[in-house]
Amino acid sequence: METQICGLKTEYLISGEGDIPVVLLHGWGSSFDVYKGIIRGLSDRCKFYAVNFPGCGGSETMAEAWSIDDYCDFVLEFLSFAGVDAEKAVFIGHSHGGRVILSLSGNGRINPSKIVLLDSAGIVAEKTPKQKRRAKNFKRIKKMLSLPIIKNFSGSLLDKARKHYGSADYNAAPPVLRQTLVSLVNTDLRDILGNIKCPTLLIWGENDTDTPLSSAELIKERISDSGLCVIKGTGHFSFCEKPYEALAILRAFIK
Repeated sequence: METQICGLKTEYLISGEGDIPVVLLHGWGSSFDVYKGIIRGLSDRCKFYAVNFPGCGGSETMAEAWSIDDYCDFVLEFLSFAGVDAEKAVFIGHSHGGRVILSLSGNGRINPSKIVLLDSAGIVAEKTPKQKRRAKNFKRIKKMLSLPIIKNFSGSLLDKARKHYGSADYNAAPPVLRQTLVSLVNTDLRDILGNIKCPTLLIWGENDTDTPLSSAELIKERISDSGLCVIKGTGHFSFCEKPYEALAILRAFIK
């Protein structure tokens, strides 16, 4: 299904026969299709409201780079359109979707019934020495290739440098989403986590390298009513890698 959210053609899904409203927010570069297993497994007790962020799935890409606040506005407009009462809903977010939920609830823009964070983003981890060297090297190369005397001839070299030093998500995205991603990954939400008072469940992959387990432990420490379930042997998509284990945890939490 499609509608207009924030002036953009937006793909959304409403599914399930249950009475518990559940809002699903997907991760960066993904779509609500990643939640098919959860929707199928909990449709007897939940009614799901899922939306694809701009540039994902069938949703139109925005014209200018967005901040985390823009994503929050997008979700609030979708909730209004879908008739969802945030205070009665469970919010589930994977990676970037979790970051948006943390921002919305930590800044008091929603007060959900419950929150589920799946390998959530939102914490800026300390860079390793190797990451610091790579970032420094790229900045040095970018500065050199942007000098007026060679700027008009260095476009292809700069693109090669971006591909070499950038992450897979960064390289796969069009320019407007690259700018957006840079803004998002440098947004640290740890200082507002203490404002979140609703029951919060963290489900994390033991071997997640995109949003490491240390981030989960920090979030758990700062949200008073929270608990952490670690799924052994999984990475950043822990709930997809071991779906039955994740589903059992969710069924116990969403009652």
